[in-house]
Amino acid sequence: MTAALALGDDALVLSHRLGEWAGHAPVLEEEVALANIALDLLGQARVLLSLVGDEDELAYLREERAFRNVQLVEQPNGDFAHTIARQLYFSTYQRLLYEQLATGESPFAGLAAKAVKEVAYHQDHAEHWTLRLGDGTAESHERMQRGVVALWRFTGELFQPVEGVEIDWRSLNSGWLESVTAVLQQATLTVPAGPQFGAWTAGAGRQGIHTEPFGRMIAEMQHLHRSHPGASW
Repeated sequence: MTAALALGDDALVLSHRLGEWAGHAPVLEEEVALANIALDLLGQARVLLSLVGDEDELAYLREERAFRNVQLVEQPNGDFAHTIARQLYFSTYQRLLYEQLATGESPFAGLAAKAVKEVAYHQDHAEHWTLRLGDGTAESHERMQRGVVALWRFTGELFQPVEGVEIDWRSLNSGWLESVTAVLQQATLTVPAGPQFGAWTAGAGRQGIHTEPFGRMIAEMQHLHRSHPGASW
């Protein structure tokens, strides 16, 4: 099931990236917040991947080219501002996506209806920090702007139609752009001038083409399971 794999991989990979902040977040409260968001995404991933097959095998035994997540979610955490920019882009997209799916009759309607509230919290968390960093000190503003610009070229892939996801992709894109633009402007940040789509943008994760950091991330994520096949605890 192409759609379940794509959406499940998005949630799984971003969950792992956010989990990498454990023990490294700037303050304890944020460590807890990022861990909770990661667990929400992991729960979504388990439901979606279970529609395709065995969730553990899909997470830990596939090769890199078999993953169908967008390239945005696999990007390294960078500094805290970089992580927040990635989360702002993705959670805004995911909330709008789930809102559309929740009103339809697809196999994802039930999951979307339950998950849309937690995803709205993810978006609110990202917006809060975007405003706090963008309209904060000169250094926090500069770092937030760098993150916003660096990840912009990965956002176009979010709106490439996925087979089996029957939604209005054009309205999803326009709604996302309107929401993100409003937050960035309120945070005194400049909306990147480059287009979301075009020759210079990224976007082949759905076809199994991933960026260099993804291979290292997958190796780390799968290491324990592959080292001790069949183990349980």
